Amino acid sequence: MHRFLVVLILTIFFTVSLHAQNESKNLTQSPKADPFMISKGKSFSASRSVIRNGDKREKRVSKKRIASDLKEAINLINNNHASESKFDYNELIKSSISAMLHELDPHSNYFDNTEFSELINEQNSEYFGIGATIANFETKGTFETFITSTYPDSPANRAGLRFGDRIIEVNGENVSSKSSLYVRNRVRGAKGTTVRLKIERVSNTKPFYISLRRNRVPQPSIQDAYIINSGVGYIDLSSSFNYTTINELNLALGELKRQGMKSLILDLRDNPGGILEQAVRVAEKFLPRGKTIVSQKGRYVIDNRKWTSRNKAPLDIPLVILVNDESASASEIVAGALQDYDRALIVGEKTFGKGLVQSIISLPYGSGLTLTTAKYYTPIGRSIQRDYSNGNLYDYYQQKVSLKNKQNKSRTINGRAVYSGDGITPDEIVKSKKFTETQIELLDNIFLFSRELASGKIQGFESYRIITQKNFGYRIKNNDYPTNKKLLLKFKSFVKNNKSVSEKTIEDNADFILLRIRYNLISAAYGNVTAKQVLIANDSQVLKAIENLPKATQLAKLSQKAAK
Repeated sequence: MHRFLVVLILTIFFTVSLHAQNESKNLTQSPKADPFMISKGKSFSASRSVIRNGDKREKRVSKKRIASDLKEAINLINNNHASESKFDYNELIKSSISAMLHELDPHSNYFDNTEFSELINEQNSEYFGIGATIANFETKGTFETFITSTYPDSPANRAGLRFGDRIIEVNGENVSSKSSLYVRNRVRGAKGTTVRLKIERVSNTKPFYISLRRNRVPQPSIQDAYIINSGVGYIDLSSSFNYTTINELNLALGELKRQGMKSLILDLRDNPGGILEQAVRVAEKFLPRGKTIVSQKGRYVIDNRKWTSRNKAPLDIPLVILVNDESASASEIVAGALQDYDRALIVGEKTFGKGLVQSIISLPYGSGLTLTTAKYYTPIGRSIQRDYSNGNLYDYYQQKVSLKNKQNKSRTINGRAVYSGDGITPDEIVKSKKFTETQIELLDNIFLFSRELASGKIQGFESYRIITQKNFGYRIKNNDYPTNKKLLLKFKSFVKNNKSVSEKTIEDNADFILLRIRYNLISAAYGNVTAKQVLIANDSQVLKAIENLPKATQLAKLSQKAAK
């Protein structure tokens, strides 16, 4: 075990040293991605010599000392630490490698073999499991894991699992009080293997067991696409950019055109990034041939690249892009490029500010790391990377900075002021409506009430019973599971014994409660992708995007003139 760990950490040091010595001449910077935009290079071999003749001996001695110190440290911990429990040496080494990488920057990361496999699967728009979304809700003082929807033609869907089913056991292990992430990791597994679940269902008197064979579960970039208003198309690209993104976008655009789309809202909120090439191709749909989309600059010539549009006939309809503080990396490339050329109006909140490029490096035993090798820049030369100089990861992810840093002011192609050094600042800043603490507290009771409602257990609303999830891709109508004051009274009765939920709390949050009940019912009937339409119809940022379409139309005309 110790020998394995020593070899592993030496491989890490060797790999970092290899890049730093600029001996990686065979590295191919074909852009790929982790959840924060990655360039994939060939795996570095631990057998290659990276030591220059002048200091060969000194560096070999240094590596021997590192190996010796590591081995001695592990032995000292094992023999002398006060804890009597056995140490997880893999976690010890993993944390030491992660700490070393985070000394360099926030986005260089180490992945153990399980995490690295998940990273690769995500890039391929898939994972292996049962195809159900799960979440934790508190009931009787304990957090339990419930199914909230299933995916089309997934093992969970074919087996009839449904909204509100509580997962009691996974392969004989009681998962009551466990986090949904813990449960997810035990439900997922290799393709073709079997997982056995113990399920509690409201309509059944006793829990039952079900065995499911794990299979590939697609994870598309584009969750939904439909006509949101008269002639206004809406595309939800909130998932990361992966290998299928541009194909999905082409299909969505084609279908929306057939439905009479005259303008488009592209939703990049919560999109954490992904594959750079795919982001470039998305931006390319709206930019004419020859226009720079993004450039990349690193320490070495091999790290310097520029991507330009190859599109001879770009789409010229008015375009609004929605972003927020979770839009990062590849999604910022798209927003930044289209803003620089005045091709789209950006609406929402300032983006995250991640402008570092990582290379994926495979390591022995199936593990790997992402190492920052370059920075990227928008067409007019803006770096959007937020500051990380203090080295504190918490501060980095939570820092509050000015929306406009006047020291980093630039101009778009038509002279509009834009800023660099801290994400993409929207043209129209619209704050999202956050949940209050009271509303967060209400979510558990709203879900549990919806669970009873969907099971036909609420008197007077038996017609709301949902036997199975169906009609994936359904476009909801106003008369689908409507909510009203009578239903709110039923909710009051449901929570009457809960002292933490007063009548005033219910009255003050009546609209929120009814909206979330309807969202849950649509999830039960059609899945959570369709249910998101309920929220989008009441989304202040989406409504502002629709309101600003005339400005987007004006920008589209200016952009066309500038392109000539």
